[in-house]
Amino acid sequence: MNKQLKTLKRTVVLEGWTNRYGRQALREITEIYKSMLQEMVNYAVEHRASQSTLHKVFYPKFREKYPWLPTRIIKGCCRDAVRRARSFRKLKKKGIAKTDKPVVRKVTVIYSDSQDWRLNNGVIEVRTHREWIKIHYRDHKQLHRYLYNGWKLSSELRLKLNGKKVIIYLTFTRNFEVVYNPSNIVAIDVNENNVTVAVFKNKKLYEVYRIETGLGRLVIFCAERRKRITRGKSTKTRSVKKVLKKLREKKRKQGIIYKTARIIEELAIRNNAVVVIGNVYRGKRKLVEKTRKSTLRHRIHQWSVSSLVKVLDNKPLHVVEISEAYTSTRDPFTGKRINNFISLMIRFAVRGKKRVRVIRIQLRLAKLNNGLILDRDVIGAINIGLKYLYLDGSLMALGSTESHAVRVKLMTLHQGLTPLTELKVLKTN
Repeated sequence: MNKQLKTLKRTVVLEGWTNRYGRQALREITEIYKSMLQEMVNYAVEHRASQSTLHKVFYPKFREKYPWLPTRIIKGCCRDAVRRARSFRKLKKKGIAKTDKPVVRKVTVIYSDSQDWRLNNGVIEVRTHREWIKIHYRDHKQLHRYLYNGWKLSSELRLKLNGKKVIIYLTFTRNFEVVYNPSNIVAIDVNENNVTVAVFKNKKLYEVYRIETGLGRLVIFCAERRKRITRGKSTKTRSVKKVLKKLREKKRKQGIIYKTARIIEELAIRNNAVVVIGNVYRGKRKLVEKTRKSTLRHRIHQWSVSSLVKVLDNKPLHVVEISEAYTSTRDPFTGKRINNFISLMIRFAVRGKKRVRVIRIQLRLAKLNNGLILDRDVIGAINIGLKYLYLDGSLMALGSTESHAVRVKLMTLHQGLTPLTELKVLKTN
């Protein structure tokens, strides 16, 4: 068994309010903070300055210019400037930066140290240039869960004014000891409408799951629905905004991603396994470059597969990304290229609380050299696992990993690890 220490972060967003005197103090601080931040960001981008360099250059200057300003706000501004400069350089490197220099539009005031703020009895007290002000916030389940379940409150506080409301960002950290067996693998192949998971135990293929996500169908539905709503109308119209808001595309996609990640987490913890996933960033970029059709390019951009990797990284798991090139077109038992796939649509009924729902699953089957018939997505998941287990570059499975006794278990998100049905791996003579 191998062990890894992993530090996870969670941010809780609270909605607070304070009196008119407190809002005025925060508004004055925000205006000064914005001017300081713009100057620091420009300097950080031009000189590639670090946080300590910005502190040496700007701290004495702003302490003399604004002697009434709490010192931790200046330090928080240095931290904020470095983050923004690093983000701008990444965008410029990718060629998607819209301006030559970073422009500060929205500001979130950062208190870098807990000496200038405290959390007491449902109230956050913050030091300003006038006096300590109290920000009351609504009860929050997540906040209580992190406060009383071993999570440590970070020393950094972020505040943002939104009209008469104050948006509060609290960060929690916790150290986890991740225990895993390097011979146990949970290999993941992310596709448009499903996530296929191949579980290896002691370097032997144990079971395969196919989780139906329907992300691709959701993206197409929302795009077509949005097109019909906005046809001949302005998106700034109040009635159009109200209808578009009801689509809830982002929240629905996030719900699918979080449920999928929870199933993968349960599988990895149950088997003490390493989570191996294909490099979706590289694959997504190649797909966009090859695609000429604008509608298909939109689907790839809105696919949200990279979000699944981020969610898995933020869990107490050992996550490894590898290249998924040629994993779906290679026979996992002989290493030879697969040239032909046959499309097949299967349908089955699932009884819900109020009605019976028909689920359609699109399969792309291939006949392998050893007589097995496997789905393309299953082949991809198996090859991703084999690519990690045998790092010499070989995609060919050993004899002990033959999957003649393994069935593909079909699953839906709302039922978790309870399979709906099993697809038997066929073997032809």
